[in-house]
Amino acid sequence: MFWVLLSRFWPEWRSALAIVQPDTVLRWHRVGFRLYWRRISKNRGGRPRVDRECRNLIARIARENPLWGAPRIHGELLMLAVRISESTVSRYLKRLRTRPPSQTWRTFIHNHLHQSIAVDFMVVPTIRFSPLYVFVVLDHSRRRILRIGVTAHPTAQWTAQQLTEALPWESHAPFIHRDQDAIFGREFQRHVDALELQEVVSARGSPWQNGYCERVIGTIRRECTDHVIAINEDQLQRVINAYVRNCNDTRTHLSLAKRTPDGRRAPTKRLGRVVAETQVGGLHHRYDRLAA
Repeated sequence: MFWVLLSRFWPEWRSALAIVQPDTVLRWHRVGFRLYWRRISKNRGGRPRVDRECRNLIARIARENPLWGAPRIHGELLMLAVRISESTVSRYLKRLRTRPPSQTWRTFIHNHLHQSIAVDFMVVPTIRFSPLYVFVVLDHSRRRILRIGVTAHPTAQWTAQQLTEALPWESHAPFIHRDQDAIFGREFQRHVDALELQEVVSARGSPWQNGYCERVIGTIRRECTDHVIAINEDQLQRVINAYVRNCNDTRTHLSLAKRTPDGRRAPTKRLGRVVAETQVGGLHHRYDRLAA
């Protein structure tokens, strides 16, 4: 029937037999068969397709909760009024997870931050071009600066005394993170042992291993010391103390979901006039609402 119809519309069809093989005709027939049945079978029964929003939600929950399986994710979807079968969730999870689930490094580190503090030094030049050494003690759990000391002649005994004054009598942190600076010698280590702390020492030439403290030092430079000319120890200590109060009480931190280390409260209603309070000599300001 095919060749009869073809001869009516194309009398010279025999001339094409020299370049078309029988297998080619059979392949055309199979392709036409698939296209024909695909067209008449479209949207007739079968499992409905999962919309893109639902697929993205499954991927998000699986990514944020690597320890969850299909039943747990399916239950969470039901709580969000997403009607989908557990087998469908399981099918998408097989596509998303090509290896055993594991928590992220961010989660692992976050669950251990409250167990450690970090210490490090930064250098600030004075008006006479002599260096002043700034000792920083940082609490990892809330990114709270516990103490900042300034001196022109740092010693192991002075550093250990600063650490002792920074920590309360019963510190929650059993670990202290430091680098291999020579000032953290035997005298400093004896004070650390007296405080019942265990030292975690960074590898040589690896400041990224003490990344939280290094980031705080960078913030102090950009937001405070880079805008001040240090006259002497007392003047720089006063300026940095003012900045530490601003950092702990007022400044919002990205790592704390834009909250402050000391828990600054935001007003619940947009009532009252907004007033500004100068801090750090006017380098920064704090904004509050007056009571209506």
